[in-house]
Amino acid sequence: MTTILIIDDEPGIRRTLASILEDERYKVFTAEDAIRGFDILEQESVSLVFLDVLLPNMGGMEALEHIRRNWPTVEVVIISGHANVDMAVRAVKLGAFDFLEKPLSLDKVLTVCRNAVSMQKLREENEGLKQKALLARDEIIGVSKLMNQVRELIRQAAASNARILITGENGTGKELVARAIHRLSARSSQPFVEVNCAAIPDSLLESELFGHEKGAFTDAVSRRRGRFEIAHRGTLFLDEIGDMSLSAQAKVLRVIQEQKIERVGGEKSLETDVRIVSATNKDLETECREGRFRQDLFFRLNVIPIKLPNLRERPEDIPLLLTHFLYEMDAAAIKFDDEAMDFLSSCPWPGNVRELKNLAERIVVMYNGDRLGIRDLEILLQKKVEDSSVHTSLGAGETPGTIEDIFNLHYNEAKELFERRYLEFHLMQNDGIISRTAESIGMYPSNLHTKLRKYRLRTER
Repeated sequence: MTTILIIDDEPGIRRTLASILEDERYKVFTAEDAIRGFDILEQESVSLVFLDVLLPNMGGMEALEHIRRNWPTVEVVIISGHANVDMAVRAVKLGAFDFLEKPLSLDKVLTVCRNAVSMQKLREENEGLKQKALLARDEIIGVSKLMNQVRELIRQAAASNARILITGENGTGKELVARAIHRLSARSSQPFVEVNCAAIPDSLLESELFGHEKGAFTDAVSRRRGRFEIAHRGTLFLDEIGDMSLSAQAKVLRVIQEQKIERVGGEKSLETDVRIVSATNKDLETECREGRFRQDLFFRLNVIPIKLPNLRERPEDIPLLLTHFLYEMDAAAIKFDDEAMDFLSSCPWPGNVRELKNLAERIVVMYNGDRLGIRDLEILLQKKVEDSSVHTSLGAGETPGTIEDIFNLHYNEAKELFERRYLEFHLMQNDGIISRTAESIGMYPSNLHTKLRKYRLRTER
């Protein structure tokens, strides 16, 4: 059912307009001022707003700007008893769908309403198609600030031939980033060659990287090209570089310095032109200090560092990632209710995006419905969701006794604890109204919603 909101300070207008629209099978909410209207917009899925120009506390034009900024898919029809051409032009420029004069004509109200609702639905369908196209084209999914920063780093780095070191936890998408860099580079028409340094025994790694001549060792029954040679003029991706032995590290360093390779058992030097992109889940600076990684090689590889955020740092991307995975699996019809999505957005996800994708596959195989709720998740996860909330070293919901206790925490834990307490305080000061809270602390309501989901904070009405 289409939902319509009427914001007008005249009770008679609200009652009359609501009665007309309810007779047409619309669900109608009313508000006497813009602040109350914003509160309803936060709580309900509204398609159309009838907005009076002269309102207490905040004028209609200012309210229109606020709605267009925070709820861009909602259509707005301005109504006024003091209309003029300049006001109508200004309203349309600010994004109003139409402008109606009081006293309102029944036929015109219904016509404008039908047109606005149709336009809103058309826009939603169009955005849905765009989103599907984006999901199908872009493997690096996310709209969070952290992922936008990663995309910008990829764009800047791809244009050069500089070596790149990608760091991040397992499952954060290091290989996807490496492939994106290659795809956007001038080398995109040349090979992208991957070497998993952790999966190849040290005794075979040199042959794998540089190739070998026939008879170089017992099993060398023919000449074989190495990965450096195959990747000539393209990109060589050294995954899990932190697991490479010190002897192999020395040989890679020499290739970087001389731009030449020699096959195992060979005497001839071969020119090599490769761009090296490496990745690791280890702290290579610590590895260098403890003697497990060559510092000179680290400096050579770490020309452009790209650190990938873990999924815990970007919970706002979880709904989009799940949508992407289900779309890839031809299961886009499966939806999540708000409680289930809030829970998934608050999970720690130690396996990061890889773990989330595994859950999506499990849902496709094991779930037969089309709207997944919190009880369905308990069955799929085989545990009570109440026992799965994110815990810090303080314990779930526990607070430090004094301000000094915060200084005993790790930086990220202390920052999250302060942020939670800060949001709780300002929500209480603003009676739990999200729009007021967001305005008072200088944050967009959509960003505040994300934070509230992250910390599983509930607003009391």
